[in-house]
Amino acid sequence: MMKRIRTRYAPSPTGRMHVGNLRTALYAYLIAKHEGGDFLLRIEDTDQERQVEGAVEIIYRTLQKTGLIHDEGPDKDGGVGPYVQSERVCEGIYMKYAKQLVEKGEAYYCFCTKERLESLKQTLEGKEITVYDKHCLHLSPEEIRANLESGMPYVIRQNTPNEGTTTFHDELYGDITVPNAELDDMILIKSDGFPTYNFANVVDDHLMGITHVVRGNEYLSSAPKYTRLYQAFGWEEPVYVHCPLITDEFKKKLSKRSGHSSYEDLIEQGFLDEAVVNYVALLGWSPEDNDEFLTLPELVEKFDYRKINKSPAVFDMVKLRWMNGEYIKKMDRERYYERALPEIRKVVSKDLPLEKIADLMQSRIETFPDICPAIGFFEELPEYDPALYTHKKMKTDSEISLAVLKSLLPMLEKEENYSVEILRALLTGFTAGSGRKTGQVLWPLRIAVSGLASTPGGAYEIMEILGKEESLERIRRGIALLEQQKASE
Repeated sequence: MMKRIRTRYAPSPTGRMHVGNLRTALYAYLIAKHEGGDFLLRIEDTDQERQVEGAVEIIYRTLQKTGLIHDEGPDKDGGVGPYVQSERVCEGIYMKYAKQLVEKGEAYYCFCTKERLESLKQTLEGKEITVYDKHCLHLSPEEIRANLESGMPYVIRQNTPNEGTTTFHDELYGDITVPNAELDDMILIKSDGFPTYNFANVVDDHLMGITHVVRGNEYLSSAPKYTRLYQAFGWEEPVYVHCPLITDEFKKKLSKRSGHSSYEDLIEQGFLDEAVVNYVALLGWSPEDNDEFLTLPELVEKFDYRKINKSPAVFDMVKLRWMNGEYIKKMDRERYYERALPEIRKVVSKDLPLEKIADLMQSRIETFPDICPAIGFFEELPEYDPALYTHKKMKTDSEISLAVLKSLLPMLEKEENYSVEILRALLTGFTAGSGRKTGQVLWPLRIAVSGLASTPGGAYEIMEILGKEESLERIRRGIALLEQQKASE
């Protein structure tokens, strides 16, 4: 009978969720759900100094918004809790298992002082490292007992053999073998009684029944240490999936300075949750049918971790922006307007039909902040050069533009209905009757009401939003500007 798949996301509460961590959580979720298994949340807070206030809430909020709902966790006891490592420390779980290893000779108490450890430092390839010399491994039982009874500070170290090799298997990288001489006797329990990250990871994964461990390939170098711990306990190792590095466009590791290293950075920049999840899923993996637009249920159905690419994945902001723009186009109007309205209000304070401004922008933006620079002319007509009225492709110049605007003004003054439909009919009739090209009529009109060569929407849409009085005022200003230019020639 096939064992039920159980994966976990085990973040440290140190701040915002890095894109790499989001991908780890996503892939772990997809592996479990693809097989109808369980996805667990475990908070790894053993490094008390690095904790950031509010970070646990960020973890919960991010998982909720991205749809990565855990089956078990601190708030959903599945019978293998606590799911917070500091709480597990209080229950003595890690010390219990560390002492088991001591009894088996797979670990030992180390009482070395900070000064002695400093003396073991050496420089290797320009880096300062400390290789422990197993000094305390050779203490007699009597010496160990005396030290413990006297309250001497200690750590518990793993007893790694100096000879031979250790081999572990990764689903992407295959079998990897390292000489044991390269593996230090790593600390399992620190002097404050807390476990190290590596030790707690192994103990918790085993006790929680984790079958597949997903993590970044920066942990490949730590994997032999995990293997040795599993072997020391006599436990079955989980399936390892080490994901490729995510780099920026310059092939460098994503950094906070890049502005898109975390999920919340991206959301604040106007990206949609579902677009971010979709894009992150494709950082190192793609479905066999090469479909790029996938909902979370579709990702669950199609995801195969064996198809993850080992090469570094490039976080292409241009592609994410394009993908986000496609998602915005498909949003239902109500949800789109809810997201667009705060951006519109940053620029437009006048009593205008903001819904119509939003409608103009939906197919024209890639992120929501793109709205602001494109709609400022609705609030106030910008100063502009009358040279804008000359457009060779439209076969129009300042003289034609002036004539058109002066002819249009009385017609527009008489019209009370400034809907797109009425304005289109009015201007189409004028164009046909004047013998002019459509561009010769609409180009100067759009310049007059917007002051810009490029706008969201054409003259009809802009005038409908501005309304009659504001539209006429801007047309009169355009006429005055052109007449002033003509007089100065």
